[in-house]
Amino acid sequence: MFEMVSRWYKRRFSDPHAVSLVAILLFGFIVIYFFGNLIAPLLVALVLAYLLEWPVVQLSRLSLPRTLAVILVILGFTSIMLVAIFGLVPTIWEQVGNLINDVPNMYVGLQSVIAELPRRYPELEHFQIIESLVSNAKNQVIGVGETVVKGSLASLVSLATLGVYLILVPLLVFFLLKDKQQLVQMASGFLPRNRRLATKVWDEMNEQISNYIRGKVMEILIVGTVSYVTFAVLDLRYSVLLAVAVGLSVLIPYIGAAAVTVPVAIVGLFQWGLSSDFYWLLAAYAIIQALDGNVLVPVLFSEAVNLHPVAIIVAVLVFGGLWGFWGVFFAIPLATLVKAVWSALPSHEDEDAIVSE
Repeated sequence: MFEMVSRWYKRRFSDPHAVSLVAILLFGFIVIYFFGNLIAPLLVALVLAYLLEWPVVQLSRLSLPRTLAVILVILGFTSIMLVAIFGLVPTIWEQVGNLINDVPNMYVGLQSVIAELPRRYPELEHFQIIESLVSNAKNQVIGVGETVVKGSLASLVSLATLGVYLILVPLLVFFLLKDKQQLVQMASGFLPRNRRLATKVWDEMNEQISNYIRGKVMEILIVGTVSYVTFAVLDLRYSVLLAVAVGLSVLIPYIGAAAVTVPVAIVGLFQWGLSSDFYWLLAAYAIIQALDGNVLVPVLFSEAVNLHPVAIIVAVLVFGGLWGFWGVFFAIPLATLVKAVWSALPSHEDEDAIVSE
């Protein structure tokens, strides 16, 4: 066993460039794992910088100085965010409060639906089990509502921290975009000289991460907007809140879509019961999810969809457990990174090819 491990180690890590690649990855893992909370503004700024790099490049191609292009893009992005925040947050907050207040009525409505089931479907049995599940769901929803309220009150204490973030993040984004080349050269000065494989992986992942962030933001906007229009046409209650939840659910592949189905179905069942409107809602929601998974995702993430769904779910679970939100958000790029690193490490076939040359 030891000899087999030794042979594998020599085959994969006989190249100093491979050792440098693994060392860089381990250093990055340790920094993010132990100091992720401290550098959270930098991580947010990096995500925004990747997102805004494309419009900056497009403006630069119009003969605008890069600094001016960065200023215009940041001002435009800030304006859009302010309009979205002041337009959506009050409505979402109001609908959250209404939803919490309606939870007891929803429970009564669900009990009425359960009472009608024996008359509609006499073949079904064990309704006590179903009723107990609904009761547990009610308690869980009420608990979530109380947690939201308590968390909202506690968050008032963190307004100072939020203010610091609102100042730091735009400054970091500005300098990351403005001095991109200088910062990359500065960072490369701290890296080991034997970094051919690291440079190869970086060139591949840099483009993929940029495309992934832009694609993920577009997916959130498209899915959220289509969901809102659909819910509004069907006259579903809490349409803005549920549409935002559906849009944000795409951050967690597969798991998010399954999780957000529950509140959508519960609200529809509470509003319409087992009527044709409720089934139209389920059908429309299923069509949205099917189009997202089979049309939108392959178009936006042509590289990422090459990963097997099991690999994506495992990546969400593993990286989400390690780094929380950031691990979930970057689960697909991180899984792609693991695949790229494994492919970049020298194998026995690579050594045979080098010897034959």
